[in-house]
Amino acid sequence: MPGGHTAGIVRHRTLSLLPTRRCNASCRNCGSFSGPSARDALDIDDVRKVIAEAHSLGFELVVFTGGEATLAPDVLADGLRLARVLGLRTRLVTNGHWAQSTEVAIAEAERLAALGLDELNVSTGDEHARFVPLSSVCRAAAASFKVFGTAVITVELRSARPITRKTVLDALRAEGLSVDEIAALKIIESPWMPVSPFRTEIYEAGHAVDRTNLSMRSGCESILETYTVEPDGVVTSCCGLGANIIPELHVGQVSDPDALATAVDRSEGDLLKLAIRYMGPEKILAWAASLDPAIDWEGMYAHNCQACHRLYRDERVRSVIARHLQDIETNILAAVVFDEALYPSVIADAARVSKSG
Repeated sequence: MPGGHTAGIVRHRTLSLLPTRRCNASCRNCGSFSGPSARDALDIDDVRKVIAEAHSLGFELVVFTGGEATLAPDVLADGLRLARVLGLRTRLVTNGHWAQSTEVAIAEAERLAALGLDELNVSTGDEHARFVPLSSVCRAAAASFKVFGTAVITVELRSARPITRKTVLDALRAEGLSVDEIAALKIIESPWMPVSPFRTEIYEAGHAVDRTNLSMRSGCESILETYTVEPDGVVTSCCGLGANIIPELHVGQVSDPDALATAVDRSEGDLLKLAIRYMGPEKILAWAASLDPAIDWEGMYAHNCQACHRLYRDERVRSVIARHLQDIETNILAAVVFDEALYPSVIADAARVSKSG
């Protein structure tokens, strides 16, 4: 099996930190189980320790998320400063509650940039908007564009939703952004999922996976690439929604010596995690159903995290994986070699030829 050393398989890695699980919002089916009454929080010393280790292992990006990371201002500020000193890129994922006016939003973005922040992502949608007005989200995004030259807005995707990409675009125009500025923003629509893999959300046609669109689903880019430190100190091998309630994704504690190196070794030596990364949970589900037709999966999942939950929580699926995953080990490892060695080499060669030409 691959793994067993800190160099690892995956070439680009991200450290995701949840300084706190506290949040000003109480979204239904929150994937991080956050809310106003949550009290789990990371210690500044643990944050410093894991950022320093991420740097030593060649991680490239540190993401501060939550909960609402801005509600842990001291830990956030200290982490941003250290990441800048070490030369690590940084990103903040926020609901934008702090952008109460244009002036306040720009001042906060400038303050965060001075601390060491490089990117700002803002989340919104039907759930978030119950607690944070869309106008605040747009002010935060506009401030991000002015200060960082870029901004990302993630919008919850579900059926019959008042807040859509168009709604956000209209709100951005109302905030006075020009056509060119709006075109430069990135708006991502991401399926809003139940935390349970046995509940089904209603989506617009074509979003839930079935045999007609399965070929369009790719591997999970999060698992083995993003290592998350939860507010209680648990290290998980992805940034996935609800990963903190899947024990098999728990690969260490932040207090452990060499916590990230150990997490990488444990994760990259796990064949199922490799399959999730290079095949994708939806294709694994379809493969399991081909061996056990009693496994129903079509039309159930639009978000790959919910499909991933199913792999670990459904006993029928677990049984197929336990009995047959070794049968496709060669295919999985071939995908590893292609994605991490052959394809990057081909792209690099093409770039060199293009440059020399």
